[in-house]
Amino acid sequence: MDVLQAMRVFAAVARAESFTEGARRLNISTRVASATVKQLEQRLETQFLNRTTRSVKLTGAGQAYLERAERLLSEFDELESTLLEQQSKLAGAIRVSAPTAFGAMHLAPALADFMQEHPDVQIDLDLSDRRVAIVEEGFDLVIRVGRLMDSALMYKRLMNMRFVLCASPDYLAAHGSPKHPQALSAHECLVNSGLHDPYRWRFSDHQQDFEVRVNGRFHANAPLPVALLAERGLGIAQLPEYIIRESLASGRLVRLFAEYERVGLGVYALYPHNRHLTARTQALIRTLLTHWSEAPLDTTHSSPPSE
Repeated sequence: MDVLQAMRVFAAVARAESFTEGARRLNISTRVASATVKQLEQRLETQFLNRTTRSVKLTGAGQAYLERAERLLSEFDELESTLLEQQSKLAGAIRVSAPTAFGAMHLAPALADFMQEHPDVQIDLDLSDRRVAIVEEGFDLVIRVGRLMDSALMYKRLMNMRFVLCASPDYLAAHGSPKHPQALSAHECLVNSGLHDPYRWRFSDHQQDFEVRVNGRFHANAPLPVALLAERGLGIAQLPEYIIRESLASGRLVRLFAEYERVGLGVYALYPHNRHLTARTQALIRTLLTHWSEAPLDTTHSSPPSE
């Protein structure tokens, strides 16, 4: 048996706590994943997983083996990527997670550039507006917008994203235009619940930042539905500029309080602090920096910033 591949299959199944999900991440069948792990256990005469009809859980021996196996796999991947980099050719898979709207509208074009430049690299892009668990779900890189809460992760700041307060002309005609951000507490606000602390909207008066607590009848964990309802006149929204750029240009939405906008929230690439970044993942980060910033930032960190 291919012990290295068996270790990789076991690690994927263990992190996913599922043969089905672990197999999907490696693009193999569930039957092959189950048989591979069983062969590995038989070879070492040790049970690594307790199996039930719904999930699998690590035994004590399985946890110890997983920790060592992941270190060995990381070292092997580092060796391969170093050799490939020396040959100026990148190859292999990168598993990336990103917010749904940002991934589709902003990240996909950058990935297209990267894949055209590196034809032997495969990208597995997972779009989700939940906060994925990087290590447990087997991601190499996670893109997040806004405040970071994962102190155990390394990150690079890729770009700044301006958040814009906006409403439709119909809403403003019916309810009046607020004179100051503090007046938002008396207005119907459309809330993106996918953000950290979504009911506190942040502004700056060029001397200090301040917050306004908002509320309303509509909450969504992604920005696109919020933008749609704002265009329909159902409330005031605070949204990433890239989402509503065309709506602002066409007049479907009106920008409010531009003088109080903060410089912008960060867009970050996150990865585990104890995992070596393969050459292909490092190359992808460089591509994202180039794609999104005229002056890439030197921003490798091991603790989250305060937004």
